[in-house]
Amino acid sequence: MHIPDGYLSPITCAVLYAASAPFWWFALRRVKRLLNTKLVPLLSVFAAFSFVIMMFNIPLPGGTTGHAVGVGIAAIVLGTWGSMLAISVALLIQALFFGDGGITAFGANCFNMAIVGSLVASAVYRTVANRAAITSTRRVVAAALAGYAAINAAAFCASIEFGIQPLLFQDASGAPLYAPYPLSIAIPAMMIGHITVAGLAELITAGGVVAYLQRSDPSLLRFTAPDAPDENELVEKGGWRSTRPLWIGLAALMILTPLGLLTAGTAWGEWSAEDFADSKTREEIAAASLNQAPPEAPPAGLERLSSVWTAPIPDYAPPFLQSEQFGYIMSAIFGTGLIIAFFLLCGWIARRFSRDNREVSPTVSGNE
Repeated sequence: MHIPDGYLSPITCAVLYAASAPFWWFALRRVKRLLNTKLVPLLSVFAAFSFVIMMFNIPLPGGTTGHAVGVGIAAIVLGTWGSMLAISVALLIQALFFGDGGITAFGANCFNMAIVGSLVASAVYRTVANRAAITSTRRVVAAALAGYAAINAAAFCASIEFGIQPLLFQDASGAPLYAPYPLSIAIPAMMIGHITVAGLAELITAGGVVAYLQRSDPSLLRFTAPDAPDENELVEKGGWRSTRPLWIGLAALMILTPLGLLTAGTAWGEWSAEDFADSKTREEIAAASLNQAPPEAPPAGLERLSSVWTAPIPDYAPPFLQSEQFGYIMSAIFGTGLIIAFFLLCGWIARRFSRDNREVSPTVSGNE
């Protein structure tokens, strides 16, 4: 579901950056005050969880692969706006450092997974879990349904973005300039795999983590519950020490990330420009696209934009490590470290900003 550079036109990318910007701005405003507090560890751990869980590729019908996103559980614990911020940061680290998702398509990927995913997950969870006790089984069911709905909503948005490209953007001969398959192929190719397999992975992830938190730390589920505490009460229960079990679980997932390498194939719509010239890969593309062969050559716009950014650690494979499995683990650790550093920096900036405001306020009042 990570749209690479070149599959969407610059106009489409610009529109989706513009559509995402108000949500990022509002999410930052809503979360900014809590960045002065102990919410930073929670944002860090769930952004890192999303980053790591997306490294576990699973086989989908048609020979492609997919993965859970972690947006369901992020929305349940952090709330809609915190989830948007956490998932966006995970996607940013993936795009910049590992080439997983394009730089030009970053706005689209955030719109699909972080924004639409968070909105849908929050709406479904709050509707199904309405008035249920924190430890109720209904909350586990609500979380599972929220995760399933969120990832499928995100996949549907991506399929629309892919499918409108050949309709809107063609060269003089009528050939697609970017993503080559129309809506009639893009929608079923994306949705069949997510409805049947990837959605179930997100369902199990969200429901399983909520069931675990109900036993280990129910306070983390109160923020989005109908009887949730106010923000100050939530903050007092946060902190690095209280999230230690989550970090231990995340460390275990990092060690297991090489399991994501066992799945052969490429996610639908994430083929490189070079893949269009490889006979074996062309067969795989056709098999995953309702048996319609791809263009003989990569679309001109796709080929041109595909090289707009070269990630320093492409495909989570550090070039200085010979072991692919060890490199995958190290990539997970490095990405998690970057996420923690990002939120620590945000927290430091927020604290400095608040302190400066407190220092300026008395002076302003005196002048008045």
